[in-house]
Amino acid sequence: MQIHSDFSQRVVIQPEQYEFVDSPLAGVSRMMLERAGAEVARATSIVRYQPGSGYSAHTHTGGEEILVLDGVFSDEHGDYPAGTYLRNPPGTSHQPFSVKGCTLLVKLWQFAEDDSTQRVIHTQHAQWLPGLVDGLSVLPLHEHQGVSTALVRWAPNTQFNPHVHAGGEEILVLEGMFCDEYGQYPAGSWLRNPRYSNHRPFTLAQGALIYVKVGHIDAGLMGDRFISPPTQSTSL
Repeated sequence: MQIHSDFSQRVVIQPEQYEFVDSPLAGVSRMMLERAGAEVARATSIVRYQPGSGYSAHTHTGGEEILVLDGVFSDEHGDYPAGTYLRNPPGTSHQPFSVKGCTLLVKLWQFAEDDSTQRVIHTQHAQWLPGLVDGLSVLPLHEHQGVSTALVRWAPNTQFNPHVHAGGEEILVLEGMFCDEYGQYPAGSWLRNPRYSNHRPFTLAQGALIYVKVGHIDAGLMGDRFISPPTQSTSL
């Protein structure tokens, strides 16, 4: 299965475009944002657990990254409320479930082979850092060999500098309205900008909170083996 697996292309998915499909286990459904592979795949998805649903115990051969968007996600190791960020590196295993239901951002097979960091960050209680311009605050989540993941809070009417993403960029808008010269992206919007793309992001009166990952496109991650070569290159 190939969904938005040509990483030379810019992709924008707005929340009104979400179409959830059932997973192999009852009560768990997925909105597939990008996917390269079958049930084992390099994938980025919004995943919904209905109350009382869960997965059987399994091992993450290619690693798993999770951001809890709402509700409480759980496994045998603990409970993870909305705002929790988790990294389960290749070789780890668990049996996930949700008692009352939850929604997650899930990324699979997007680890470097030597990235063995396991991490749980309760972002609601973490310390944020000043950003590069006034009006920005940043919560670093993970960094490995040039691939960086963070939450970024934008105050209302904040303008960032024009810049180029040499290793690509991925954004999920969590709150507010994120903007650039190409459009406006409300909460729930997912964007993927290819390598060497450029833009000048800003916010309007309501500000924004975004999840952002940079440097991971064509970075030699484990799941890159599932990606079909693009038929043509497109740059922005």
